[in-house]
Amino acid sequence: MDLLPFDEYVRSLNRKRMSAGVLYYDHADRVLLVEPSYKPHWDIPGGACEAGEPPWRTAAREVGEELGITTTPGDLLVIDYLPTNDRFPEGLAFIFDGGTISGDEVKALEITDPEIVSAELVSLEDAATRLKPSLARRLAIALEAAHTRTLAICDNGVRARR
Repeated sequence: MDLLPFDEYVRSLNRKRMSAGVLYYDHADRVLLVEPSYKPHWDIPGGACEAGEPPWRTAAREVGEELGITTTPGDLLVIDYLPTNDRFPEGLAFIFDGGTISGDEVKALEITDPEIVSAELVSLEDAATRLKPSLARRLAIALEAAHTRTLAICDNGVRARR
């Protein structure tokens, strides 16, 4: 077996896309969703990791840009493997714990990012009608992980192991 020269091997390594979001929820387990201006499905606060940016910094940056929330997100709740589809290469999605947020706090958010139309607290059942199915599954697992203080490993929104 011939080995590649190290630099050639490094260039051949697979690159994965990454995203990071933050789960905010209230005492009734409603979750905070944002309505993007650029796509049909709602989302959780967060977005794509930039080059050289770790997921936890992405999460903090995105909620700051989208919602003006400047507190650092808490523990990592979910790591989800996203398979290749017709539009995107395979990737990893991370969800961090944002903790509780009240309806009054959501109403007081000053959304200045043109990418976000609105933000709303909704039940998981309502969220499932607004989100892509894989994100709806991932979000339900994230809420459970927030309550149990565990990390969930998922495969396309399905718990892969405990």
